[in-house]
Amino acid sequence: MSLYSASKLPSAVRTATVGLQAVRAVSSTAPSKYAKEVPSDRQGAVGSAPAEKKPLLKTFKIYRWNPDEPSKKPFLQEYTIDLNKSGPMVLDAILKIKNEMDPTLTFRRSCREGICGSCAMNIDGQNTLACLCRIDREAGKETKIYPLPHMYVVKDLVPDMTQFYKQYKSIQPWLQSTPPEDGKEHLQSIDERKKLDG
Repeated sequence: MSLYSASKLPSAVRTATVGLQAVRAVSSTAPSKYAKEVPSDRQGAVGSAPAEKKPLLKTFKIYRWNPDEPSKKPFLQEYTIDLNKSGPMVLDAILKIKNEMDPTLTFRRSCREGICGSCAMNIDGQNTLACLCRIDREAGKETKIYPLPHMYVVKDLVPDMTQFYKQYKSIQPWLQSTPPEDGKEHLQSIDERKKLDG
């Protein structure tokens, strides 16, 4: 009790206070039915490292072709990685393979955010971006990766983009002014800016 003696309190309050103290005393010594039992082999193991996850192995079959070896035909090379030690996307797996297993594997990648399109390839029969394609975690199922179809291959998963850029240039995908630009900059007044801002 704090400032007041139990004898100076009204009887109802005194009873409630004494009852609460009794409950606290019992609850501090009695085992709770909600308390978890610590296994004997774990007692005293506070702060010990968690058990390592069982490896989740995944096999990737990746198209390989090297122009420096023209007599050698294209082939699929197998790589097996532990998905617990890789990111969730196919690009993460390919980067892991290149960094830790086979530095000769060649592919394009840049933003890793599904914007630039550099990592476009054919994954399990679907043309997609490797940075946006999640790894299929189904056990025993292989993932096959090819370069984009209908394009010449420069090396491994790298397609030749020459024709693509020719077509891209032919449609002139940029703002074109009428009359043609005179080489001076376009000045914008405050009122014109307000029209754009709505």
